[in-house]
Amino acid sequence: MSHTTATSTEEKAQGHYEVLQVSDSAELETIHRVYRLLAQRFHPDNSETGNPARFRMISEAYTVLSNPEARARYDILHQQQKQDRWRLVSTGGDADNDFEMEQRVRLTVLEVLYTKRRMEPREPAVYTLDLEGMIGRPREHLEFTIWYLGQKKFVTRDDNSRLVITADGVEYLEANYRANTRLRLQSASQA
Repeated sequence: MSHTTATSTEEKAQGHYEVLQVSDSAELETIHRVYRLLAQRFHPDNSETGNPARFRMISEAYTVLSNPEARARYDILHQQQKQDRWRLVSTGGDADNDFEMEQRVRLTVLEVLYTKRRMEPREPAVYTLDLEGMIGRPREHLEFTIWYLGQKKFVTRDDNSRLVITADGVEYLEANYRANTRLRLQSASQA
């Protein structure tokens, strides 16, 4: 049972600072101020911008980061995770199939954004943090992918810095969907 708690704590370490959009060196007063702003914006009672899931994430991040003891424990996990991520990034270029992997990730990002636009046309945008969780790749690995897709004008960012697929992105995805399916099948058969 304690193993489950440790795993869930490690998973949550993926971004309390990112959720509150503050630096890991932010002072307590800054954390309070940003929390109040975000909580008001995403509170479920806010009919325009309310988002219960986002509000829960913000509240959880605030609960940890506003408590000095909990924050100290979290900072240890956060630092370890940052080191692990950069270790992955530094060895990422050594992979034999790096280009194929990047192509797969690009198409997967486009698929997520395409599906979001089709399923929720009035709210088609996705936060990078949410995308990271959906795809299972660290943000550092997604930065290049997002940069590339933006340069090709396949994705854009809305006023809240969320990612949105463009018409060019939809056309590209539809033209390359079969190739992506083939790449996934090859990857699955090699695993």
